[in-house]
Amino acid sequence: MAKAIWNDQVIAESDATVVVEGNHYFPPAAVHQQFLQTSSHETVCGWKGTASYYDIVVNGETNIQAAWYYATPKEAADNIRGYVAFWKGVEVHA
Repeated sequence: MAKAIWNDQVIAESDATVVVEGNHYFPPAAVHQQFLQTSSHETVCGWKGTASYYDIVVNGETNIQAAWYYATPKEAADNIRGYVAFWKGVEVHA
């Protein structure tokens, strides 16, 4: 079971993550949405498409743009559509 943890809080956990480029992408239902706030930040990957970001908020602390997902990925990355990945100090244990 993979877990994403930040500030001593489990943000996501699943035994069905998809690993792409070394990152675990968690299915949307496995992510505890109450810790995520939509960010206006976006980036573009040449083969995956446009990534949207979330800020993670736990115990009054915010980790800016620490989670991302592809709402409408390119065809090559359709297997991670809506799945969420983490960085910026979020520990992912698999």
